[in-house]
Amino acid sequence: MRRVSLNARTAFDAATTSEVEVVLFQFEHSALPAPIRISTDPTVRLSADPLMYGTRSTWLGSNPTTEPFLFVLASAELPGDQEDAPPAAQLVLENVDNRIADQLRSVVRRATVHMAVVLASSPNDVEVEYRNLKLISSEGDAGEITLQVSRQPIEEEVVPMDRFTRDRFPGLHR
Repeated sequence: MRRVSLNARTAFDAATTSEVEVVLFQFEHSALPAPIRISTDPTVRLSADPLMYGTRSTWLGSNPTTEPFLFVLASAELPGDQEDAPPAAQLVLENVDNRIADQLRSVVRRATVHMAVVLASSPNDVEVEYRNLKLISSEGDAGEITLQVSRQPIEEEVVPMDRFTRDRFPGLHR
């Protein structure tokens, strides 16, 4: 059972509310010098020159002062609660430049993605959290990029190869 804060439950049940849900993403990869942290909400102004907004949160041990989650124009679809389907999420980044697309195409190994839902009024209190997901695919053009995030596909898990010898499987050799 998922634990949700009282503020979030009140906001979910209210007809109108000032609470804003924010989705935080952290991308980790061995080729990156530092994790990429992005937010779907311009919660606070981070700097005036260049003009940058983002969310300051301590989620995953990040320093809210020096490691904020940067705001990007994005829409996010959270993983569902289906029992027979793996958790899958979708993130659509809008108005990206060619450097981001080039970086996504250059990565060979899958990046690890962590995502969390917080409220803008309490960014340190995690309402929903998904960790250790994998970046499965990225498609798009100069206008937008769609990122598919899910768990590691079970088809890619290594299965030990057994030899059907007399010692290991005596029932086969009667």
